[in-house]
Amino acid sequence: MLNIRVVFALMSLVPTANQTGVAVRFVADEADAVLAILRARRTGISPSQAQWDAVFSSAGYRALLRRETAMGRAFTDSSFRAFVLSDTLLARTPALERTLAAWKTTHVSAAANRALAYLPAGTPLRATVFLEVKPFGNSFVFDLDGTRAIFLYADPTKTTDQIENIVAHELHHTGVAAACTDATDSTLPPSIRKARDWATAFGEGLAMLAAAGGPDVHPHALDDATTRARWDHDVANFNPDLARLQTFFLDILDGRISADSTRQRGMSFFGIQGPWYTVGWKMAVAVERAYGRDRLVAIVCRPVDLMAAYNTATRSRGNPEQLALWSDDLLRRLRAS
Repeated sequence: MLNIRVVFALMSLVPTANQTGVAVRFVADEADAVLAILRARRTGISPSQAQWDAVFSSAGYRALLRRETAMGRAFTDSSFRAFVLSDTLLARTPALERTLAAWKTTHVSAAANRALAYLPAGTPLRATVFLEVKPFGNSFVFDLDGTRAIFLYADPTKTTDQIENIVAHELHHTGVAAACTDATDSTLPPSIRKARDWATAFGEGLAMLAAAGGPDVHPHALDDATTRARWDHDVANFNPDLARLQTFFLDILDGRISADSTRQRGMSFFGIQGPWYTVGWKMAVAVERAYGRDRLVAIVCRPVDLMAAYNTATRSRGNPEQLALWSDDLLRRLRAS
């Protein structure tokens, strides 16, 4: 269990009808310790050993080290020290100070409630959100001793509203992991289990919908025009993307691809926000608009049922967009028991 030394927000979330066991906390000890060194450097003072010890003993740093090591990446105290001592990072000190001060006002309760609105009633929601000053400009999630950890890169270009959206997205994943513990049937043939496991990646689209707050809100309403245009372009590619995913599922079911090829192809559908996101989102939107949010939430743990419900919803509306549908044969095979 991590010994979390600095927690700047452990918020009592606004009660909701399906809220049970919600505990989301923000931890900024790594970022604060790095900023203390940067402030010292800006005044011409060399960092003290105590300041370095504060960095390397922080919960945020130790969690980051565990994650990078688990991913097989080179990440050492000495390399991180060199990063903190770089002139490039020093020049970013004022921007980082403003960013962290603003992010500490993030509405954790709002982010949690967005996630909970798209999760089964009673879903526990527990996560630690680490704010990180680190060499690589990416945010990600990682499991630490059974607790979901969300690592947020301290990016001065991101607003507090954008951070709230990111946290809501990741909290939805956290909730799905907690709610869907018995979703896999171990008695199924390996090929069906593998295809079903990959279908859970449509959860990216569900998380996009939850983070936005509903089907009538653009998933990138808070982002710049370039990001919105990229998403719109990829959503417009829905039909060929669904066809590619269908071929992928059939290749798994028919045993036509190796384990390595399966992983390579499956991972390629993530991309920046690739078909697992866009196809998953468009299916979820179709189901919610046709049958309401409760119907969508009821199948959040059953992606094959999501695929089938999307087909039914699209057909029931006459399919004015001429959207591609999943083949009945694929759905039958995925449902086989």
